[in-house]
Amino acid sequence: MTAPLEGKKVLITGSSRGIGRATALAMARAGADVAIHYHRQADLANQVAEEIRGLGRDALVIAANLEDLTDVDRMFDHIQEHWNRLDVFMANAAATAFKRLSEVKPYHVERTYRLIVQSLIQSVQRAVPLMGDRGGRIITMSGHGTPYTIPLYATIGSAKGAVETIARYLAYELGPKHITCNTIAPGVVETDSARFYMGERYDEFERAVSRETPLGRLGTPDDVADVAVFLASDAARFITGQVIRVDGGLTITSGPFEVTKRLSDEP
Repeated sequence: MTAPLEGKKVLITGSSRGIGRATALAMARAGADVAIHYHRQADLANQVAEEIRGLGRDALVIAANLEDLTDVDRMFDHIQEHWNRLDVFMANAAATAFKRLSEVKPYHVERTYRLIVQSLIQSVQRAVPLMGDRGGRIITMSGHGTPYTIPLYATIGSAKGAVETIARYLAYELGPKHITCNTIAPGVVETDSARFYMGERYDEFERAVSRETPLGRLGTPDDVADVAVFLASDAARFITGQVIRVDGGLTITSGPFEVTKRLSDEP
């Protein structure tokens, strides 16, 4: 049986760890050659690349500061030089300063939006010509902090909100080119970023979120990666402009009000 991404060329930003790493490996197992993008952690990026090569697939390792549009161009120049095509582009990289809006500085906002929003637009402008007449897939990443408010999350939450809107417009504009664009919105996922965000309260946070999630646990990077593989495949050929929530049902609950409900059900 042919692998669903056999022969596809994929670029995933921020793919040296976390969801990006899991997705790179999942797409390689599905038959794709994968370009691993990283900013600082070359050792982790090279480890992912070696795992991909061990699966019999090609792997490129590309360093780029996505806040710098010149670096974004260099990243795509590298893809063009080595592959001269691209079938799937996944914009996964993100970073921010976790601060209240009353405390955030202009450079915090500027850097977050350059990394998440501006680099997305520049990347798509470079990716689309590499997809050519074959069409392709664009996948963007949102999160739980866009439809809901999370403490200290306003800057990145609003940037991810912009990403969801941009993805819809890309789906509209690129449809005639046979390019789909969808957004994955994970709930709470077990990653280094989640641990950094919660600090010493992570274990308490994990228990609380698990209680309020119908499937009873946090997500894993593999949970998200499997959805990305689906969206990159021909099975998702008629899905575009959508936000796909991968959260174990967290967003269909009433959150802390569930606690009140359970108490009212007790004798």
